[in-house]
Amino acid sequence: MVKNGVKRDIPEEIEKKYGNYESAFSRKPVYSRATNQVTAVHPGDSKMLSTVREAIEAAGLKDGMTISFHHHFREGDAVMNMVMEEIAKLGIKNLSIAPSSISNIHEPLIGYIKDGIITNITSSGLRDNLGAAISSGLMENPVIIRSHGGRARAIETGEIHIDIAFLGAPSSDEYGNVNGIKGKAPCGSLGYAKMDAKYADKVIILTDTLVPYPNTPISISQTDVDFVVKVDSIGDPDGIAKGATRITKNPKDLLIAENAARVIEASPYFTEGFSFQTGTGGSTLAVAKYLAETMRQKKITASFALGGITQQMGDMLEEGLVDNIIDVQTFDKGGIQSMINNPNHYEIDAGFYASPGNKGAAVNQLDIVVLSALEMDTDFNVNVLTGSDGVIRGASGGHNDTSAASKMSIICCPLIRGRIPTIVDSVNTVITPGETVDVVVTEIGIAINPKREDLKDRFKSLSIPQFTMKELKEKAYKIVGKPKAIEYGDKTVAVIQYRDGSIIDTVNNII
Repeated sequence: MVKNGVKRDIPEEIEKKYGNYESAFSRKPVYSRATNQVTAVHPGDSKMLSTVREAIEAAGLKDGMTISFHHHFREGDAVMNMVMEEIAKLGIKNLSIAPSSISNIHEPLIGYIKDGIITNITSSGLRDNLGAAISSGLMENPVIIRSHGGRARAIETGEIHIDIAFLGAPSSDEYGNVNGIKGKAPCGSLGYAKMDAKYADKVIILTDTLVPYPNTPISISQTDVDFVVKVDSIGDPDGIAKGATRITKNPKDLLIAENAARVIEASPYFTEGFSFQTGTGGSTLAVAKYLAETMRQKKITASFALGGITQQMGDMLEEGLVDNIIDVQTFDKGGIQSMINNPNHYEIDAGFYASPGNKGAAVNQLDIVVLSALEMDTDFNVNVLTGSDGVIRGASGGHNDTSAASKMSIICCPLIRGRIPTIVDSVNTVITPGETVDVVVTEIGIAINPKREDLKDRFKSLSIPQFTMKELKEKAYKIVGKPKAIEYGDKTVAVIQYRDGSIIDTVNNII
């Protein structure tokens, strides 16, 4: 074992392959951009195919290849299960899958892993029964967990080479021009799919809405698409806003959100033209509501809002509280409508959003980001992947990307969740290193990272109780007790890459 920069023991074979995390900005390599194979299309050639099976065969899928999917439909996605069912019927084995994330609806993947059809996975996260099965040691090879920016970097640099991308498209023409705002199942931004389309050798579009050529506006271009298949349904748009993207009505979470808005107001960054992002999770999404009220009172306008976009963000744009929205993923129908209606609501790809491997991502321009946490520790490290039982049930997402790049990162979390302390001695899994976290906001008060002496001075007059992380932990333990240590086995079931590709942590199997 080798210790890394957040004091985690990393198996030597994994450390040798990827390198250990040292600090948030210890790496600044020069990358070469990846290239992909292009098969030219002649005049008169048709890209339309009749079935998913025909597209799989035409693209030349073989044992051992890597395929990808996007997660813009979240719990409403029908594409991944549809494609994997056809692949299984064809008898193809030993595939690596590289979806931008995996949701509860993708539980059928368990069977494909057992049958040897899927032998490697890289994703932002795993949930529900699939996460539990992986945590129990289902796979021989560990899953690679990457942040959204880390995945984009890995694709841009060729660390992930996608042989075939299967991309669900709310609308497409017969030549492969795609957008996410038309059709029976609109999802808004296609920011993660755009990355795959740009770098995959073969790109197959699955759509349930064919429109006349040219399908505009164009999110994914005909120049990147090999085949188009019309299917009955690519998914249920109502599944986009399920789970973590719903705004809370819980009084405790609303108090946390209100406290976070007060922290923002008192910060040195709350000035005309500031920029911000709020992540998923009840309290973090609710921050936008309180922030908007303060912006009206202070007559302050934000230059842009970034990231996953909700109706609240769209309403702020319409009202003139925000000048621009930069959207890599749209979280609800109101956000989709904003993208349709407002020309200042821009769609971007995941590399533009958060990749540390290009010439400057949008997160680098963020003043403030508000994020959630499953648990935090006294070193400010954040876990958003594994539960209190050590089981994988979350996702890295853009958490460590935005926390590292923004001028002030705020983590919203309750002191306890149910009967489980949220602030602990040491988190189960480090996703975001504490050195990149600036302020922690709970329902009883806040904690400021000791590295941010400037914020400690700034917040002296803030009428919210202030604690150290150790004090918050002790308050949590006093209420519910110290959690029992989790029993892990010796098998590494997941490897956690930091956004720069170094290994920040690993997850072992649950006994």
